[in-house]
Amino acid sequence: MKIISRPLLRKFWEREGCADAKQPLLSWFKEVEKAKWKNAAEVKKLYGSADFVGDGRIVFNIGGNKCRLVVWVKYGIELVLIKWVGTHEEYDEIDVTKVGLPAVKKPTKPQKRKQESR
Repeated sequence: MKIISRPLLRKFWEREGCADAKQPLLSWFKEVEKAKWKNAAEVKKLYGSADFVGDGRIVFNIGGNKCRLVVWVKYGIELVLIKWVGTHEEYDEIDVTKVGLPAVKKPTKPQKRKQESR
């Protein structure tokens, strides 16, 4: 699988108090990079505790459930997009179905331009 957004993992394990997540996250990365998942059942074979939360999103328990990883998977093109990584406590504060998505701004009406008098 091709994994996008690896810097998010590094940013997490470099946080104060999160260094112990480095090896479990790197192990996850290496395993998934070698995987050729065709469907959710194949993910479940490798990661029995993975939670499928809809719209291609999967939550992985990492490092003995000390941290959580939210990804979006597109099986047909073998793509995994890392959406979010954080502690178990931080996970309880997020909406897993929306995390990682850019904020959608309400469209504004175009303003009419005043013609400059010359």
